[in-house]
Amino acid sequence: MKNNFFKLAALFLLGLTLNVRAADTQNPILQADVPDLALIRVGDTYYMTSTTMHMSPGLPIMKSKDLVNWQLVNYAYDILDDVDELNLVNGKNSYGRGSWASSLRYHDGIFYATTFSGTTGKTYIYTTRDIEKGPWKVSFFKPALHDHSLFFDDDGRVYMVNGGGNIRLTQLTAEVTGIKPNGFNQVIITNASAVAGPNVGLNAEGSQLFKHDGKYYLFNITWPRGGMRTVIIHRAEKITGPYEGRIGLMDKGVAQGGLIDTPQGDWYAYLFQDHGAVGRIPYLVPVKWQDGWPVLGENGKVPDTLNLPATTGVTPGIVASDEFERLASDPALPLVWQWNHNPDNKLWSLTQRPGFLRLTTGRVDTDFLSARNTLTQRTFGPECSGTTAMDVSNLKAGDFAGLALLQKIYGLVGVKSDGGTNFIVMMNVGSRSPAEVERVRLTQTNVFFKVECDFKNRADKANFFYSLDGKSWSAIGSQLKMSYTLPHFMGYRFGLFNFATKASGGYADFDYFRVGAKIH
Repeated sequence: MKNNFFKLAALFLLGLTLNVRAADTQNPILQADVPDLALIRVGDTYYMTSTTMHMSPGLPIMKSKDLVNWQLVNYAYDILDDVDELNLVNGKNSYGRGSWASSLRYHDGIFYATTFSGTTGKTYIYTTRDIEKGPWKVSFFKPALHDHSLFFDDDGRVYMVNGGGNIRLTQLTAEVTGIKPNGFNQVIITNASAVAGPNVGLNAEGSQLFKHDGKYYLFNITWPRGGMRTVIIHRAEKITGPYEGRIGLMDKGVAQGGLIDTPQGDWYAYLFQDHGAVGRIPYLVPVKWQDGWPVLGENGKVPDTLNLPATTGVTPGIVASDEFERLASDPALPLVWQWNHNPDNKLWSLTQRPGFLRLTTGRVDTDFLSARNTLTQRTFGPECSGTTAMDVSNLKAGDFAGLALLQKIYGLVGVKSDGGTNFIVMMNVGSRSPAEVERVRLTQTNVFFKVECDFKNRADKANFFYSLDGKSWSAIGSQLKMSYTLPHFMGYRFGLFNFATKASGGYADFDYFRVGAKIH
């Protein structure tokens, strides 16, 4: 089944397809799920973090030289914590929770990446001197400081600005390991949403604090009822206030983020937009300083193009194909991959059968969402596809293995072993409950699967296919109407899965996973 020449040729052509994209510098800069972003610049290099919720590893570190083209270079943690919810055990899960909005700072030669979790009730602080290679040291404390922004003031004091509605300033210890006993810990802005009007739907949150020309600038998001996600900005002469506020941007629902400058002295706001099933996608908005305020956009609008280098898209920076072939010096999994919840590392392997990803079942599960060791990466717009090849000769009765589109309203195409016979099966949760839509008897051990996602103009539809030879494809099942749901709070992800419904110990071997930027 392995043919390295054809695989290399296919990857070369795929690279051309994925990277030869629009020549203009387009907004959004990435059409993939990169929410709650936080950016810093160190010299001529930018680093970005983002929310990863229930995925492991988490708190990603992305790198760019131009603010447009980003490459995953690290994660701050392998697992956030060792608890039932994050381990997907004892009937518990952390969908829609896990780790939320992160903060990123560089101070006195140390990088700080911080996050908080409603799952554990903790605030986490990760530190390193080498953001791209680590290692990372972790400190944590309770409570979980909601949507916080880490801030080092010029007088040596360290704070986290945090909260929703009423924005609080909480002083940390000088070592940045916890809340300072008897330190400053007070609300500095009451009802921060008020500057956007009285008809509040979402209270002000998503704090990011900056200092410029001696003044403090606090960015938040709010959402007036019947309106759109809105940037609000407060400023003060002292970090403790008093603060005056105004609307910073109200256009296209692009909001939540902060400020970044270039070495040349240009300023941008980094923000994101809820963009349907593909997730929350990042935008850059030009900023000019007028009368001591950052003024966002062009005449108050988010521009469609930017005076920045051209984008090459999301691949291979944060999404990529994988042939599962490894040299001894290669990492086990490229950084584009994340597990759905914490993995059980005893039950996956790239060495038991070199050139293949092996997923072995370790327990019996009732459904796909409760299964461990689903390996995922982002989908992306405006359209994309994911393809895999499998050897299913070692499935046990009741096993189901294949290719998924992961969200609460998910779709699956794979092989189910039923009564000693294997069937190609498509499942669709479009009706809000798992339903087997179609099955086709499989009489061979090798099979190919493909899913195609159309996010253009928020069509948010996906179709599923199988092939017996990897060349001729047949549609199967029904179209999945993808929907971004708050219980999962994440854009759709490709997933490779295998779970048992009767007895553990069966395994599936995945030969490759390939992404494409076009559908047919």
